[in-house]
Amino acid sequence: MLGKLSGWDDTIVALATPHGVGAIGVIRLSGNKAIEIVNALFPSKNLLQRPSHTIHVGLLKDGDKLIDEVVISLFKNPRSYTGEDVIEISCHGSPFIQEQVISTLVKQGARLAKPGEFTQRAFLKGKLDLTQAEAVADLIASNTEASQRTALHNIRGGFSEVLKDLREQIIQFSALIELELDFSEEDVEFADRTKFFQLIEHAQLVTANLLQSFHLGNVIKNGVSVAIVGKPNAGKSTLLNSLLNENRAIVSEIAGTTRDTIEEVININGILFRLIDTAGIRESSDEIETIGVERSFKKMKDADVVLYLFDVNTESQSELEAALQLVNEQNSNYIAVGNKTDILGLENAEQKFSGDAVLMISAKTDKHLAVLKERLVDKVVQGSVHTESTIVTNARHFAALQEVEKSLLDIHAGLKNKLTGDLLSADIRRCLHYLGEITGEITNEDRLDYIFSKFCIGK
Repeated sequence: MLGKLSGWDDTIVALATPHGVGAIGVIRLSGNKAIEIVNALFPSKNLLQRPSHTIHVGLLKDGDKLIDEVVISLFKNPRSYTGEDVIEISCHGSPFIQEQVISTLVKQGARLAKPGEFTQRAFLKGKLDLTQAEAVADLIASNTEASQRTALHNIRGGFSEVLKDLREQIIQFSALIELELDFSEEDVEFADRTKFFQLIEHAQLVTANLLQSFHLGNVIKNGVSVAIVGKPNAGKSTLLNSLLNENRAIVSEIAGTTRDTIEEVININGILFRLIDTAGIRESSDEIETIGVERSFKKMKDADVVLYLFDVNTESQSELEAALQLVNEQNSNYIAVGNKTDILGLENAEQKFSGDAVLMISAKTDKHLAVLKERLVDKVVQGSVHTESTIVTNARHFAALQEVEKSLLDIHAGLKNKLTGDLLSADIRRCLHYLGEITGEITNEDRLDYIFSKFCIGK
């Protein structure tokens, strides 16, 4: 299938920098006529005779019409991002100039690129495998240090190497088992079943670890939703403002001030937390406030983590236990936080509410907010956010790994039950298929079009 897909022979063009006014705009071309097309518009030098990886300054002209003074970056195949001839034109950042340059290049024979088509060509030319190509999009979309580091690890081939090593070892054993089928009448074994059994157990362990890492990967990529819930006047809005270091939510002594949910994002140790300040949970005859309370329950249920905030001055131990039972019914992943210790006193609050499960803070004076942030991070990543090991962040990879895990389980059972080579081969081929789907060694045009359609144009 890849041979069919790699038959592209046209030249594509797109703006590689964001739309809008800026100091410069970069326009990228890739294809076998990229140099020829630009050379026809660049009388300053003959780019066809210039070596790869060189930069040239000059005028870009359409006949006698001057378009702009530009900088040309020249990359000849195969030493380029796409593996094709690539030219990047750095022009002035006027949208009008950028449009003129692109329309002139199209008039000369280039075609407007589709989303992700440059990276798709890099994949088809063997410059990247599919996991690395997808990591390019993840890197562009990264908005925290953790997501950046994970994407860079995958671009460098960290995830690919793990899968390729497994796939190659399984292929070697598969070939030997297939060979046995050719000599089935002679009852010979070319594949060492004991070593194969050990390999499958190793593959199961690797796959299980990768699948387990998806929870952390999802946190790194998409962030964590945190619902701040509690009774009216517990200090939920004050806590939100203190965590954000700004007055985002209205703070008032009047119960029921927050009528609807307020959402803001904060970066803690490279993880994005979407903080949701909810309406106070209580019975009310106010129709609008009642709707707010209902939304609070829904946010509590849907959140990744719940912060149950209570006033240590007005809450009793029995009331706290009853409230936490209610919270647990909606979401078991919660942190109990006692607030307003600046009034009661920290020691008195800790004596009043015994147990390490309750974290005492003062949102008004920022007391122990750093500890609360650490507790939030530990709650979702359990200290593994700084690991350099491979972390699965892509739902497509996760789904394929689940199929790999099922196939490995069948192979393992087959070896244990001494199944014949032909039955083992079917399970092995299924395992290899899903491993190949992840890296792109097995794919189809529709799947590729879908994957790369989610990229930005120009990448």
